[in-house]
Amino acid sequence: MSKPTSFEQHHIIGGGIAGLATAVYLIRDAGVDGNNIHIYEQLGVAGGSLDGSGDAESGYMIRGGRMFEEHFACTFDLLDTIPSVNDPSISVTEDIMAFNRMVPGSSNCRLVRNGLPAEDRYDLTLTAHDIVDINRLILQSESRLAGQSIEDWFKPSFFESNFWLMWSTMFSFQPWHALTEMRRYLRRFIHLFPGFTRIAGILRTRYNQYDSLIVPIVTWLRHRGVRVATGARVTDVTIEGARQDRRVTALVLADESCVQISEDDCVYLTLGSMTDATTQGSNDRAPDLQDNEGAAWTLWRKLAAKNEGFGRPEAFCGKVSKTEWHSFTVTLDGPDFFEFMEDFTNNRTGTGGLVTFAGSGWTLSIVLFHQPHFQGQKHGTYTFWGYGLRSDRPGDFVKKPMREATGNEIIAELCGHLKLSKAQAAWFDDARVLPCRMPYITSQFMPRQPGDRPDVRPSGARNFAVIGQFCEQPRDCVFTVEYSVRSARSAVAGLTGRVDPPPPVARTDLDPMVLIRAARVLMGV
Repeated sequence: MSKPTSFEQHHIIGGGIAGLATAVYLIRDAGVDGNNIHIYEQLGVAGGSLDGSGDAESGYMIRGGRMFEEHFACTFDLLDTIPSVNDPSISVTEDIMAFNRMVPGSSNCRLVRNGLPAEDRYDLTLTAHDIVDINRLILQSESRLAGQSIEDWFKPSFFESNFWLMWSTMFSFQPWHALTEMRRYLRRFIHLFPGFTRIAGILRTRYNQYDSLIVPIVTWLRHRGVRVATGARVTDVTIEGARQDRRVTALVLADESCVQISEDDCVYLTLGSMTDATTQGSNDRAPDLQDNEGAAWTLWRKLAAKNEGFGRPEAFCGKVSKTEWHSFTVTLDGPDFFEFMEDFTNNRTGTGGLVTFAGSGWTLSIVLFHQPHFQGQKHGTYTFWGYGLRSDRPGDFVKKPMREATGNEIIAELCGHLKLSKAQAAWFDDARVLPCRMPYITSQFMPRQPGDRPDVRPSGARNFAVIGQFCEQPRDCVFTVEYSVRSARSAVAGLTGRVDPPPPVARTDLDPMVLIRAARVLMGV
């Protein structure tokens, strides 16, 4: 393997987990001096979609969170390098494992129906035809599914099953999303089927993912001289040369400054963003319904229009009505609601995971985190999160689409589904409720054709690579931290030649015992 030169510079566009992981791999595995690494992040804070902000007075805020499981080899290898936020003597990986031993997850109330834990909450309610269709999909070649949606494959009855309700709310799938992604998820996570109705086997972080993951990674990078420039928006990238031999020669920033890229430099491009153009509301105001594409999509469109091999961003970002949903974060000043939910669900706070209200017009779900969920969270405050997968439909108690609902109206809808009394609803009188609209949150799930996502190393790319959720990585699943981290390792391995490529995606779908256990679950045996 070649050794780094003292003058090579590495420029990373995007300060999300893919960009931050790229910087870690460059230092840890490729031997690059941190002072030669530059991260350009358009927002005022690094972390991308792994966020957490706010305070007790104005309300804490997270847009969402990614799930972890034990086979995320790239992620846990990366985090094993990083000291944890509370105890620098252990790694973030060790902290995650210790936390999940202390607060093991196993839901006793995954579904609520008519104001009570659903009697059939452990039953997938699949028909024999549905089971055959799932198995056919798992065995089908991905190349034959290009461009198809989930609703192209399954009968209408499938979408009335508890399996689909739990599956869609757990992973945020819609019937019109890509059948190829449904197949990848089925194969990637088939070993989790025995605990599916209880959300068992899913790992969580001690705090929100900004505090648990991003803060320690950024701290580690800054201590090694990495330059993380926030509020730095890259508006264009100059690529010169023929398709079989081309390189980035310059980066153009929003302030019209230009960064020249030499022959020895490398550039890592994050294209697209599932949390781009996010808007936030309040107790008495719904989030703005603007559909303006953010800088991440604008840059991708510009690059794809001028250069071959950069995919087709319009396949993912052109239909906001099919890629948006709304989430909300609630901050409370007392434990009453949490104590009620512990009795209602028969789960200690933090152990139950997602609770979905079956039959909800918004397909409403909430999750009560282990407290505190924020570093430095004010003592006596409690936070929980929720979202509506169908924010386009009217609510059952608030007769308007969730996208038009204020924070107070979202709470009214929640209280209606739980059948809370007026006295119980008063628990939320002083709550800070922050609704959030994400127009592109499931954009990576849209049906696609070969070539819609660029390769990590586009053809002829001498000094640049693509990272994040919108590059092509066979077998792995988007909407996971693992996908972004895997792309980072692939990019650094390809550009530097000093890093081993990522290990293969775990193939638990090839284990006969895993398949037998999954089949028994699907059949309700």
